[in-house]
Amino acid sequence: MLQGEHMGMTLTVLDLDTQNLGYFGHCADHAFHLQQCAKCDLLHYPPTTTCPFCGNPEQKWTPVEGKGTVYSYAEVHHAIQPGFKGHTPYMVLLVELDTQKGKPTEHDALRVVGNFVTPDGEMAPPEMVRTICSGSRMRMVFKDVSEGLSLPMWTLDETADQPATPWRYAQE
Repeated sequence: MLQGEHMGMTLTVLDLDTQNLGYFGHCADHAFHLQQCAKCDLLHYPPTTTCPFCGNPEQKWTPVEGKGTVYSYAEVHHAIQPGFKGHTPYMVLLVELDTQKGKPTEHDALRVVGNFVTPDGEMAPPEMVRTICSGSRMRMVFKDVSEGLSLPMWTLDETADQPATPWRYAQE
């Protein structure tokens, strides 16, 4: 079992959840891996017992570069969890990975969810939140929450070209 505290919440991955134990085991090493189907060869997220595209139960863990583009986002202004209240507004990002882009289709690509954070893994402050838009280029960072448990999160990729004409929901 993996367990840790993050922003006032207890996070637990039980021993019988072998897919998430595998996923978070790689994250603990600050290495991003996803399951890859042994039959159709497609990567997928989140971890599952079978391939969501062809139903094959045979999977292998494959290293994946944690870089991509913001596909969509939610800007949270009313935190439900008490530990997040001091960090509003914060962002939850859906990032389309560069790896396997457009497969199996342009509508069903490889996308990974995570909080938007500073490069050192802290929740991004409001002035940073206001700069992120659909199309922003991101890279993955890991936040250690306990021995053996790290969370994958997203920060701005400072080395990448950012969109010239960003799209955002209307600002306050």
